[in-house]
Amino acid sequence: MKNKKLIKRKDAVAGVIEALLLVALVAIIISTIQLVYIPQMMEQRESDHMDDTENQFSYLKSVIDLQSMVKEDVPISSPITLGSRELPYFVTARAFGQLDIIDKDRTDDYILTDFLNVSLTSIKYKAHNSYFTDQTYALEGGCVIVKQPDGETVKIEAGITIRNESTEIKINYSFPVITGISGKNSTCGYKNCFIRTNYSSQHVYSGSTTFIRIHTDYLDAWNVSLNKLLEEEVENGYITIEKRPIGSPGYVSITPSGGPSSKNLYIELTVIYIGAQIGPGTVII
Repeated sequence: MKNKKLIKRKDAVAGVIEALLLVALVAIIISTIQLVYIPQMMEQRESDHMDDTENQFSYLKSVIDLQSMVKEDVPISSPITLGSRELPYFVTARAFGQLDIIDKDRTDDYILTDFLNVSLTSIKYKAHNSYFTDQTYALEGGCVIVKQPDGETVKIEAGITIRNESTEIKINYSFPVITGISGKNSTCGYKNCFIRTNYSSQHVYSGSTTFIRIHTDYLDAWNVSLNKLLEEEVENGYITIEKRPIGSPGYVSITPSGGPSSKNLYIELTVIYIGAQIGPGTVII
């Protein structure tokens, strides 16, 4: 009968501990990437998407301006990227967006003068981001507006020109009124979509007025933009631009200042009717 000798060795234990340490190291690296770097990457990704959206709205405005200029019924499609997808192999979330055509049947906003009341329509995109600040882009009254929780601003100014005459301020303003189609005026998701627009008709309204009121959801953006566009006229005391009524503003008002340098208002408003729909098909007015 043979005697067996048991020898104590630490090689196997060292191998197990080494394997556990490697697994722990990999887990720490993956956790660090997931908790620190992935959110930064996704935030930058959504920020880049917001920059793309701004460029796309700039392109959409240029298309509508071109259609208004040539006055031809030629439909043109403009792309809008609604969101962004998640990263593969990591725990991330998609960014979604909603695109709406806010025509005269879907808006309470309008421009009002002594002789005219015309709807202030828009094409609006609202981002639902998971990492970056939520933003809203709107093509309203011929200008591109961006809004986020900490404020709003006009990115591209409206088509307004000013002529300062001896006794009055003449304001020439051309802006599109969007006409949508039921069932093709809204979409949401994260993929690309297209807005088809075409020129329909236009009408010019002109005359003296004691006020111009812009009823809008973007009071701060319009107020700052108009004060910038008519900076010289405001500083010289010819007119006053402010949010009214004071304390609970509901519109931006342009009126003669009432002071010794005050001048009358004359407006020439060119209303350009643009048909629009989201998705494929024929634009119907």
